Amino acid sequence: MKKGKAQPYSVYEVHIGSWKKKAGGSESLSYRELADELVPYVQEMGFTHIEFMPVMEHPYFPSWGYQVTGYFAPTSRFGTPDDFMYLMDAFHQAGIGVILDWVPSHFPTDAFGPADFDGTHLYDHADPKQGFHPDWKSAIFNYGRNEVRNFLISNALFWLEVYHADGLRVDAVASMLYLDYSREEGEWVPNKYGSNENLEAIAFLKEFNEMVFQEVPDAVTIAEESTAWTGVSRPTYTGGLGFSQKWMMGWMHDSLNYFKNDPVYRGYHHHQITFSLVYAFSENFMLPLSHDEVVHGKGSLIDRMPGDEWQRFANLRLLFGYMFTHPGTQLLFMGGEFAQTTEWSLEKGLDWSLLQYDYHRGMQEWIKKLNHYYKSSTALYEKQFAPEGFEWLDHTDHENSVIAYLRKGEKEDSYIAVICNFTPVVRENYKIGLPEKGHWKEVLNSNAKAFGGSGDHVGYDLQAEEGEWHGRENSVQLALPALSVVVYEWKKK
Repeated sequence: MKKGKAQPYSVYEVHIGSWKKKAGGSESLSYRELADELVPYVQEMGFTHIEFMPVMEHPYFPSWGYQVTGYFAPTSRFGTPDDFMYLMDAFHQAGIGVILDWVPSHFPTDAFGPADFDGTHLYDHADPKQGFHPDWKSAIFNYGRNEVRNFLISNALFWLEVYHADGLRVDAVASMLYLDYSREEGEWVPNKYGSNENLEAIAFLKEFNEMVFQEVPDAVTIAEESTAWTGVSRPTYTGGLGFSQKWMMGWMHDSLNYFKNDPVYRGYHHHQITFSLVYAFSENFMLPLSHDEVVHGKGSLIDRMPGDEWQRFANLRLLFGYMFTHPGTQLLFMGGEFAQTTEWSLEKGLDWSLLQYDYHRGMQEWIKKLNHYYKSSTALYEKQFAPEGFEWLDHTDHENSVIAYLRKGEKEDSYIAVICNFTPVVRENYKIGLPEKGHWKEVLNSNAKAFGGSGDHVGYDLQAEEGEWHGRENSVQLALPALSVVVYEWKKK
C-alpha cells in the first residue's frame, strides 16, 4: 500500500472459524487449509483486501474473537503462529491486502488476561464507572497510564511488523471516545472539564495513529465509529484522530431501511437513499455491510429484501451496485456475495450448497463483476473521498424512485454515469441529462441474465445528443430495467 496514492479498497470480511467447515460441518479449516481454499477464492472474486475478525487468542469462541486475552498470539484453534504467517504470506503472494480487527476498547476479566495482572488494576480503572463495560461485561483500559498506551501501541505495531498485516480495523471506537457510552446518568465519571469526552482515550487514539504511520507508513487504520464525532479520519495535526478511513454507519442504516420498504412506498423515503451524499466527504468513509447486519435476529441480507424471489434477488443486486458506485470504499461480510439465506452461524459456517441454484450463482457473478470493474475503473476510486469525484445528475425523482449520478477520476477524459431504478417497473423512454454528447458504453447492468436478471433492456449503448435536460446541454432517452442499476462509461476520443 502506498500512502497518499489513491487505490481501490473492496474488503471481504471473514470469520476464520466459520467461513467453511469440514468433517461434516463439525470442524473449521486450519490456517494452511485456508491458504489453499480462501486465498484463491478471494482472488477470483476480485476483492482487493480481506479483513479478519479478531485472530488474537480468545478464550470464548462465541465472542467472535472480540474478547481478547492473548494479544500477541494468533489463536491456536487453527494452527501455529508459523501457520498463520503462511496464510498471511499466501494472501500477499496473491496480491491481496490483509486487514486485522484490533480490539483496544475492552478486555475480559479472565484470570489469565490483563485484569489484575499484578494484583492491582494495572490495565483498567478500579472504579467500575470507568473500568467496567456494561455492554460486554468486560474491563475498560485505563488509557491515561503509560503501561496501557505502551502495551497497546506495541501490540498494534507487532501485528503490522511481525505478521505483516496491511492495516488494522479498530473495533468500537465510539465506546472509547465517550465516558457515558451505554451508561445512564450517575453511572459515569465526567472528565476534568465536566464533559463526557474520554480525553485519555482521545489522546491514545491520536498517538496510536501517529506511531503506526511513523513506523509503518503504508499501513491503513480504519475506525468503527458510529457517532458524529468530527475528524475521525482527519490528520492529528488538524485536530483529527488520524485514522485512514471510518465506517459509514449512517449509509448502512439508511440504505438497509430504504431497501426493506416495499417499492410502492419508496418514494416517501427517497431521502434515505440520497442523504448520505450530504456528508459523504466529511470523512474518508468505508461503506460496511458487516457481520453485525446478519446476526441477532436481523436475518440475512437477502431475506430483508421485499417481494417475490425474483424481486428479492434483484433488490440485493441493486443494493450492491449502488454500494460499489457510491463514493467511498466498501466492505462485505462473507456469504453476502452469494446471498446466504440464513443468519451467520458460528457453528454451521456458510451454506456453500446454495451455489447450485442459478440466483445465488448469479449474485456471486455480480459481485465478481463489480469488484473487477471497480478495480479497473479509476473514476470509481481516484477521488473516492473527494467531492470532485461525484456529481448528481438527478436526485429529485422520488415519484419514479430513480437516482442518477456521475463518478469522475483525476483526468477529465472520462465519466461514469450510474442510474438506479428502485421499483419493479420498467421506465420506458426515461430521459437523463449528460455532461457530454456522443457514445456512452454500457459497462454494467444488474439485470443481465448472467447475474440472475431477466435480460430485458440489457446491452444497449447510448448516443447522447444536444438537448437540455437536468441543467445539462446534452441528454438521452433510455429504458431502465426494473429494480436495476445500469452503468455507462464515456471516454474522450
